[in-house]
Amino acid sequence: MQYEIIGGSFPAVKCRLTRGEAMKCEGGSMSWMDAGIKMTTEGGGGLGKALGRAFSGESIFFNKYECSADQAEIVFASSFPGSIVPVKLEPGQTIIAQKSSFLASENTVDVAMHFHKKVGGGMFGGMGFIMQRFTGPGTVFLEIDGALEEYELAPGEIKMVDGPHLAILGTGVSFELERIKGAKNVLFGGEGLFLTKVQGPGKIWLQTMPLPGVASEIAKYIPTGTN
Repeated sequence: MQYEIIGGSFPAVKCRLTRGEAMKCEGGSMSWMDAGIKMTTEGGGGLGKALGRAFSGESIFFNKYECSADQAEIVFASSFPGSIVPVKLEPGQTIIAQKSSFLASENTVDVAMHFHKKVGGGMFGGMGFIMQRFTGPGTVFLEIDGALEEYELAPGEIKMVDGPHLAILGTGVSFELERIKGAKNVLFGGEGLFLTKVQGPGKIWLQTMPLPGVASEIAKYIPTGTN
């Protein structure tokens, strides 16, 4: 599988498949494709995984696209302005991402729900109780809100992140909440009660414009009543 990311701030990923190669996505992610690709709808991973996706508000089905020609192109477009990040996973390698991030992947990538074990982290950590776990081998394409910034954290290296800006966590990275100190900072600092403490070793992907924040700003200008 070869790919090219196009579209700038309104991105899509063009994937060129050879005979026998296959990709999968949730319904509605495919934008256009050549005639040499066949679609089938599958549950993807059995009843347990399907129920997990349903519980999280995601579709219980995947669309599988298999190439039956020597060369054929398929395109998956992002559902909002931002970035598409490709992550190539080795066999058994895992990343954790915000639950709305999955765009498409090679069919060999395992897609499952990941539940945050700590109540506080789920309520206030920005990524929520329910996230997505991707396990290789294969390449997965993820949607990022706004622009993307990547960091490779050394063992013990720490970054303090406003929770919604944390999009993807690589293998080995741990994260927990840390309460902001000082009543004045909490009341007037505008950062809420907590920041997310992210600690290496491993890679993290941060996003510049989380959608909940964008939606909150837009909501201020939407009339809520009648005159």
